[in-house]
Amino acid sequence: MQKAVIDLPVLLPDIPDEKDRCVQRLLQRLKEQKGVDEVHLLDGDPVKVCVHYQPAIITLKQVHHRASQSGAKLMHRYIHKLWHLKGVRHARHARSIEKYLLEKEGILEAEVSTGGNVRMEWDSDIIVETQIKDLLRKKKLRFPGGEAKWSDDSIKDREEAIAEESSTQGGDFLGENTELYFALGSGLCWLAGILISAFNETSILSRFFFGFSMLWGGYFTALEAFSAMRKGRFEIDFLMFVAALGAVVLGRWGEAALLLFLFSLGHALEHYAMNKARKSISALSDLAPDIALIKNGDSVHEKPVEDVLRGEIAVVKPNTKIPVDGIVVEGSTSVNQAAITGESVPVHKEAYPDLTHIDEVGFEELESKYRVFAGTINGSKAIEVRVAKLATHSTLSRLVKLVQEAETQKSPTQHLADRFEKYYVPGVLIFVCLLMLAFLFIDEPFRDSFYRAMAVLIAASPCALAISTPSAVLAGVARAARDGVLVKGGRPLEDLGALTIMAFDKTGTLTTGSPVLTDAVPYRDVTRNELIEASIAVESLSDHPLAKAIVEGGKKWIPDIEVETAVNVQSLTARGVRAEWKGGTIYAGNRRLMEEVTGKPLPEDLDDVMSGFEHDGQTAMIIYFKENYLGVIAVMDVARAEAAQTLSDLKGLGVERMVMLTGDHQKVADAVAKSIGIDHPRGNLLPEDKVSVIEDLTKEGKVAMIGDGVNDAPAMARSTVSIAMGAAGSDVALETADIALMSDQLDKLPFAMGLSRNARRIIKQNIWISLGMVALLVPLTLFGAAN
Repeated sequence: MQKAVIDLPVLLPDIPDEKDRCVQRLLQRLKEQKGVDEVHLLDGDPVKVCVHYQPAIITLKQVHHRASQSGAKLMHRYIHKLWHLKGVRHARHARSIEKYLLEKEGILEAEVSTGGNVRMEWDSDIIVETQIKDLLRKKKLRFPGGEAKWSDDSIKDREEAIAEESSTQGGDFLGENTELYFALGSGLCWLAGILISAFNETSILSRFFFGFSMLWGGYFTALEAFSAMRKGRFEIDFLMFVAALGAVVLGRWGEAALLLFLFSLGHALEHYAMNKARKSISALSDLAPDIALIKNGDSVHEKPVEDVLRGEIAVVKPNTKIPVDGIVVEGSTSVNQAAITGESVPVHKEAYPDLTHIDEVGFEELESKYRVFAGTINGSKAIEVRVAKLATHSTLSRLVKLVQEAETQKSPTQHLADRFEKYYVPGVLIFVCLLMLAFLFIDEPFRDSFYRAMAVLIAASPCALAISTPSAVLAGVARAARDGVLVKGGRPLEDLGALTIMAFDKTGTLTTGSPVLTDAVPYRDVTRNELIEASIAVESLSDHPLAKAIVEGGKKWIPDIEVETAVNVQSLTARGVRAEWKGGTIYAGNRRLMEEVTGKPLPEDLDDVMSGFEHDGQTAMIIYFKENYLGVIAVMDVARAEAAQTLSDLKGLGVERMVMLTGDHQKVADAVAKSIGIDHPRGNLLPEDKVSVIEDLTKEGKVAMIGDGVNDAPAMARSTVSIAMGAAGSDVALETADIALMSDQLDKLPFAMGLSRNARRIIKQNIWISLGMVALLVPLTLFGAAN
């Protein structure tokens, strides 16, 4: 039996994540193939499918072919769509739309966010896209641009929608803040009524103002209440409306007006906050320009960005937005990348030096200084950019799509609140009806029983419970996106604030990922410049990262140094290098190489220098030329400048344990950890060892794994929250992580965690205040303490 590993996004390119139903459908179809024994997602890397097959029955080529066929058939039948629509008024409206859609045959998934994003999955053998759109239009959701037409076979639905609009919508005739204006009008009328009644309690004029206050404050509440009631649902709006009517019946016009004013003001402020968050997210879509200047020979012409092809050259003028993701091929400049990565300081960009092999270079593997992103702002110099990605696949486009999908992902608290409200409102209505019958069992008039029931109805309305979670989650996701942090929904937003343990990959996360020359210690009579010159000479022709670090570091230390190039450079496996230089043989390597060359142990004083570097976690190399030791040079993958402060800030936010995971030697791990304040460095780890460590840590508390989103994917998949560093331009990092730091800046972590803490605090505060007031006022009302 043999195994074949296939990338899941290749088989199912349109699915949002590995939890989608189509993944299980695909696995089941592959299991049914003759000669296939087992199919599963790769352990620790859920974006890959592992197929166990018998080569005597089915070949590897056939496995790939049938997997592709199965994926294509599933994508053709099960359609996934994400639409950004207008018309979602609030969280309860979103839930009612979800329920309405899921009742229709063929619709398998419907998630509607308060921000207007609708994520759908349906079986195209049962229902088609035009029917789905008609259903959404019937619920008064408006498609942008040219998607406003109804299909020809939906005349009945269109008539029903028109009727529903006339009875429920009411119109935003004063703009998107119409409800806020109504609430303020209600408040002014109530205040006028209070002032008049202070001088004449029985004044008809005061009741006139109270009546207008109820009209302004109760207008939208009545629309919502009766719209839900027509569908057999009784929600909080209905509770408030009935309570106000009850107060009027009892002659408490002022109380009725105040009740509707406060409720409408709460609703209006919720809508205002939602609209502000929606605009913040929608602004991402408007970052990229619509037109690109494309170079064709010696001429330049305008072209719609969506029509620009890979490989074309875009000309970007000074102080204008960059229209595409691409590679700089001409000119140098500084680019403001804050819109994508959240970096506050413009980033230097320069032309890629090897244009003859540019087609062989992967966009994601390039250094930051050669890459630019759509939606970022060019500095004061013109540049030319070779298009690397189509507009629909640019980092900005993917960011917008992922943020919109994140809006539809409800948090655990939101799910709990939804379930609670579903049973709470009918329960309160039943209880209130029973209270109204109290006069039949105790000696009191119906008026007193009715008043008590209405008072309980008012006290039992937990308005904050309904609006606390969705508004906080939407605002949190939008705020994070503005600062270059992609949070994929309510769950990771809430979980991030509850973390007690953080595990960091070392290389590229806590460290720069590139070794640098840290020290050069000459031996006896040799000068430091002589040691550095020899080091550059022997390492300049090597492509090893350590050699590159030595050459670049040496030239920075001695900018005007002139070095004669070595010849006949030969790599000596696991020992070092050898070359011919200035008429003699030069070596750079470890103890083993020196002992082979000299036939003697390393001199004790030189060995002490080597041991000192190794104890500090540095990689040390001895330089030997013409039978003389020149000295020792040391390189190290140094910690990021912001690492120590970031870890300190995280501890201040309540993270109890900091763990570093690396495949490097334990001494290296200890040295890096000591320099930045890591509590628990773990070295000598293979990828599977990292997975085991994360699994053990999750038994102790909620764990975040921070890595690059590719090599650390298995460990990240096992953590409570996975966080990818430097996700800008990286499709894999964007897909695999729960949270993606778009820039390569570790100091974004405290901001993200602080934002999560604030969101959690606001949600809990609203819920506890709401339920606390209910728990306090209902008993007081029942026992006569509230009048």
